[in-house]
Amino acid sequence: MIKLMPTILIADDELSIRTILSKALKGKGFDVIKAEEGVQALGFLKSQPIDVAIIDIRMPGKTGLEILNAKGDFPSQPAIFIMTAQDTMENAIEAMKRGAFDYITKPFDIEEVFLLVDRALETRELKSTVEILKRQGKPTPGTLIGKSKSIRDIHKMIGRVANQDVTVLIQGESGTGKELVAQAIHHSGNRAAKPFVAVNCSAIPANLLESELFGAKKGAYTDATSDKTGFFEQANGGTLFLDEIGDMPFGLQSKLLRVLQEKEVQRLGEAKTISLDVRVIAASNQDLAAKVKNKEFREDLFFRLNVVPIELPPLRERKNDIPLLVEHFMNQNAEHFGGAPKKLSTSALEILVNRNWPGNVRELENFLKRVTVLTTAGTLEAIHLKALDQGSPITSFKEIAPDQLETLISESLQKMVGEKPNALYDRFLPLMERPLIRQALAKAKENQIQAAKILGINRNTLRKKIKELKIDRRKK
Repeated sequence: MIKLMPTILIADDELSIRTILSKALKGKGFDVIKAEEGVQALGFLKSQPIDVAIIDIRMPGKTGLEILNAKGDFPSQPAIFIMTAQDTMENAIEAMKRGAFDYITKPFDIEEVFLLVDRALETRELKSTVEILKRQGKPTPGTLIGKSKSIRDIHKMIGRVANQDVTVLIQGESGTGKELVAQAIHHSGNRAAKPFVAVNCSAIPANLLESELFGAKKGAYTDATSDKTGFFEQANGGTLFLDEIGDMPFGLQSKLLRVLQEKEVQRLGEAKTISLDVRVIAASNQDLAAKVKNKEFREDLFFRLNVVPIELPPLRERKNDIPLLVEHFMNQNAEHFGGAPKKLSTSALEILVNRNWPGNVRELENFLKRVTVLTTAGTLEAIHLKALDQGSPITSFKEIAPDQLETLISESLQKMVGEKPNALYDRFLPLMERPLIRQALAKAKENQIQAAKILGINRNTLRKKIKELKIDRRKK
């Protein structure tokens, strides 16, 4: 039987709690299993595929914390929420230490429960994807491709800071992989199971950025028709990646600084504050130190963000990584577009290595996508790259034909394994003449007189060639 919806276990010795949660979650389309005491709940978790479990901290038989201790025995590894009527720091810390996804305080807001369940299911799906990628030997989210010293140093830095709750500032030119580094830090650390939220500060209009980041209460402004959860709240427990932080309006920078210092946000139009546990990683393609000197970026915010600086080198400064990147992107393209991964000849690879790549890794990736889509050859030669390079287009047949013919002859000779090449002229000339005559006849709509004129030979010569080369005149 195909399982269509996630299964949620509700374990509580209070009938009213079981009834309220069951009715609400079933209304959202979830399959629900109920347990009235701990031993029964433990039995369900060990014997059935369960996606999310909401368990009371104090129950007859087994407590919620005791059930958490057996988490390794649950085949489906569900996300577990601990419910408690005692909102104490000790309960929360103990639940999280034993592997709870989060905890829910009674009395609870049912809408908050829905949000927490959705977040848990999204996190499980992400972890499942990561595990599949690992088994297939493919880079996981945040894999930074390269073996150059600069990239190896960055790998080491990622390892050092992954589990440290410090802000990181990643700087580098556009297209160098700043978000990849942020993802790598997140997925390598103890927040990997929690959300990773990426925000491009330059892509959001300045008048909307505050509400997008911090949230807004219904009615806070004209278009606020409902409460809005900001990016900081969405990233709670996980990582918030603020890309292009250098473009953040100066007035908003002080509010961001306060959030970083106080670890709490205040929604627009709301008096109360919301405590958060969010790791912030920022990135910029601008020189933020220079912007500080020019009074374009707050110095105190810069120091707060720049606790651990990571500088990403441009691709032109790590050219020995280009062959690895090419192989990675060609394999990726083959999976996406179908077919076997395309190979590059030595001369073609040399062209890519020697190019400056002002758009860095992103430009290389997009160029290789274009090459994959627009060429049919299994092995790409230098001429294919030149013809597709918009920066130096091939504009005439005279420019491209000699290289293409040389490539064809070279490939044909390589296939003559074990044969002694002889009479190459007689062997290869018909290969060139046949398609040439076919195209001329097609252009002339099979009129031999017109085709002969196109070719610059007389009609009798054309007729002789058609016979010698056994050209089927019906083939267009």
